Amino acid sequence: MLFGLGRSPQPHPSAGPEGPGDVAVPRGMRIAGAWSWRVLVIAGAAAVVIWLVMQFSLIVIPLLVAALLTALLLPLVDWLVRRRWPRGLAVALAIVGLLVLVSGLGWLVVSQMRAEYPALQERAVRFWEDAQSWILSLPFGISEQDVSDFGTNILGTIRDDISSILSSALTVGASVGHFLAGMLLTIFALIFTLGDGRNIWRWLLGVLPKGARPATDGAARAGWVTLGNFVRVQVLVAGIDAVGIGLGAFILGLFYGGMPLVLPIAILVFLGSFIPIIGAVTTGAVAVLVALIALGPIPAVIMLGIVLLVQQVEGHILQPLVMGTAVKVHPLAVVVAVAAGSTIAGIAGALFAVPVVAFVNVFVKTVASGSWRANPNPSIEDVVR
Repeated sequence: MLFGLGRSPQPHPSAGPEGPGDVAVPRGMRIAGAWSWRVLVIAGAAAVVIWLVMQFSLIVIPLLVAALLTALLLPLVDWLVRRRWPRGLAVALAIVGLLVLVSGLGWLVVSQMRAEYPALQERAVRFWEDAQSWILSLPFGISEQDVSDFGTNILGTIRDDISSILSSALTVGASVGHFLAGMLLTIFALIFTLGDGRNIWRWLLGVLPKGARPATDGAARAGWVTLGNFVRVQVLVAGIDAVGIGLGAFILGLFYGGMPLVLPIAILVFLGSFIPIIGAVTTGAVAVLVALIALGPIPAVIMLGIVLLVQQVEGHILQPLVMGTAVKVHPLAVVVAVAAGSTIAGIAGALFAVPVVAFVNVFVKTVASGSWRANPNPSIEDVVR
């Protein structure tokens, strides 16, 4: 007993109790089984959360929009409060300024589209006539009837697609009513998150068990810092994209008799840039299509070069240097997140996919590393380190 000769072997601390049949099961199979049921439970919980979000999308989407806007506007509100502004007045100024900016951009887009749409329609008709003449000149034996049938089929497909989109919007979104309700809910939530967000967070934190509060608080603060920096940097990147493509379209129009819808294209690029990859490709295609119809094939090729140049500058300079410090998420994870989000929830899913992944990524890393113990109030330098 002195040298441990009579001592019975002690089980490994990580080994659980084994039943009579466990001896016959290989250790690798037991580990795989233990991982499998845990993965299934996590996947089931995620599926339930996604299902609940989709069922209550009319509430969840405005709240998510309010969260992103809060992350964008909160530094301005805090800056005004530090300058001895009453917090309520600072919140009102931020929200009213945002509404004025959005309304002004919308008015500019609508007014320019109404002014330039008739001329663009005439150019589209001439473009189709020139395209018909070019197709008939090809040595493939194509007749006018074939071209006419092709054009009829294309127009019919576009008309059917537009009709289905409009009907889906009317049935799913209840049109203007749901949009206005969502906008009012967003503004209402934004007022409270900007004015009393810290007390709201303390109340939510108090719902959790006491032992989980410090880690959750520190990890959530780190995630919030990342989210705020992501939104502000994304606005900067989207603005650079919009200015680059819009200015390129304007300069191109100076040499070819005027490029129509320059401002709507720039605003569309700005909005589309908030959806990584998909938004840039879609808005760039719209700019090239407008140049093709209004100016011709050669200007369309030049416009394509401008779009590709701006996107290359964004992808190889802005994203690594600016966005890389805001969100530590691999580009492959961004692609997968956008694809999964758009598959689950369409445009809204693609829009919120990257911010959600960025927040969850920092939250999990902060909890796993235990950095919340030493730094409960992290800054952006601590998060991206």
